[in-house]
Amino acid sequence: MMYRNIYQMLTEQNKAVVLQFYQSFDDREIEQALELLAPNFVAHMAGMPETLDLEGFKQFGMSFYLAFSQGQHVFDQVLATDNKVVTCGTFTATHLGEFQGLPPTGKQISLSIMHIDRVENGKIVEHWGQGDALGLMQQLGIVFLPGPKLLPQLLKGLAAKLFKQSV
Repeated sequence: MMYRNIYQMLTEQNKAVVLQFYQSFDDREIEQALELLAPNFVAHMAGMPETLDLEGFKQFGMSFYLAFSQGQHVFDQVLATDNKVVTCGTFTATHLGEFQGLPPTGKQISLSIMHIDRVENGKIVEHWGQGDALGLMQQLGIVFLPGPKLLPQLLKGLAAKLFKQSV
């Protein structure tokens, strides 16, 4: 029974650390957020070929932080077990700074997100992050995806080009 209480207490503490990290980011208290990351921190980010160390993650985070203001994480689910905390929800912000070469659009964005953070000794040591990058690009006007009415026309045009080339 005592072990179970200690386990639950640690799990709740780990959950509090992770939620404080995201709240600090939203409150634009970056130093406070970074203090919650362990020196040996690593991040596995969807779409990135290699893991990021603490410095790489800071750079990635700062580029996002500077590009999107008024950011807010809203978690629909927060699941904590042992030393891992899973957060699923939405990140909303306004694109007011340059992002990956794209000048500010002033557009409000809403990004579906899922994170798994591993906590040791009160610090986040490992992060797995998944965000809807395609949805973000679409909202910023970078990616065009044809709708159901346009797609048949595009395919018809492509087929006509291919047919002409093979003749």
